[in-house]
Amino acid sequence: MAHILVAEDDASMRHFLTLALERAGHSVEACEDGVAALRAVEANTEIDLLLADIVMPGMDGIELAKRAHEIVPALKVMFITGFAAVALAQKSESEPAPEILSKPFHLKDLVDRVEQLLAA
Repeated sequence: MAHILVAEDDASMRHFLTLALERAGHSVEACEDGVAALRAVEANTEIDLLLADIVMPGMDGIELAKRAHEIVPALKVMFITGFAAVALAQKSESEPAPEILSKPFHLKDLVDRVEQLLAA
C-alpha cells in the first residue's frame, strides 16, 4: 500500500481518482489545487506518489512537482492531463521523461499505471 497525494481541481475527477486508488488498496489524500497539495507535502513527507493534473489554478502540476521534489527527493510523480504536449515541452534535459496519463482514461488504466510506477 502506498500513500498517494492527488492534486486535481475538478471535484468529480478528484473524487473518482480517490475512490479508484483507495479500492486498489492505497491511502489517498486529495487536494483541489497545487497550493493545497504543496502544503500537504510539507505536512507529510511520507507521500510515495504525487498524482497531479497539469493545468490547475494557483500553481500548476509541473511547478508543484518541482517544489515537492525539493521537499521529498524520492517522490514519484505522474501527471494526468488533457494537455500532454505541455508537460513534455517543459521537461529539462537532466530530468527523466515524466509519467503522463492523458485524459480521458479508464480508471483501471490509471490504477495499472500507478502500480507500475510504484514498482519501478
